[in-house]
Amino acid sequence: MKGASRVRSVVADMFAMVVFCFVTGMMIEIFVSGMTFEQSLASRLLSIPVNILIAWPYGVFRDSVIKFAQRHLTSRLTKRVADFFAYVTFQSPVYAAILLTVGADPSQILTAVASNALLSGVLGMFYGVFLERCRRLFRVPAPMQVDASMNAQMNA
Repeated sequence: MKGASRVRSVVADMFAMVVFCFVTGMMIEIFVSGMTFEQSLASRLLSIPVNILIAWPYGVFRDSVIKFAQRHLTSRLTKRVADFFAYVTFQSPVYAAILLTVGADPSQILTAVASNALLSGVLGMFYGVFLERCRRLFRVPAPMQVDASMNAQMNA
């Protein structure tokens, strides 16, 4: 990836992560975990710099998980399953640390992280679609996709 393309990729990943996590995080914290609006707002504001820092590494991690999954699975759902796995495994520890930092009690943290993990199947898939749209908006080239014929050659 060339310099300008890499910068667009980083900015697109940051934009997508900050916007998506702010909205979904606040809904989960208030409506599912029972956090107050003030607690959730503090959590969401703290999450902005954290999300800026982790956005590009997450994007790279997600792309790697998808490439790995596509090499080993041929299902049409492969990309969505990979989004689910990447989102849960990368985001849950970060989310727990943010909630701990803003003073959520252990039961709130457990409820929020568990709810987020359960919803991550949906969230991760929606985030993957949202991220790809943001990348297109920022004119980021798509990572190489592994197709079924390439899978067959690699498994032969």
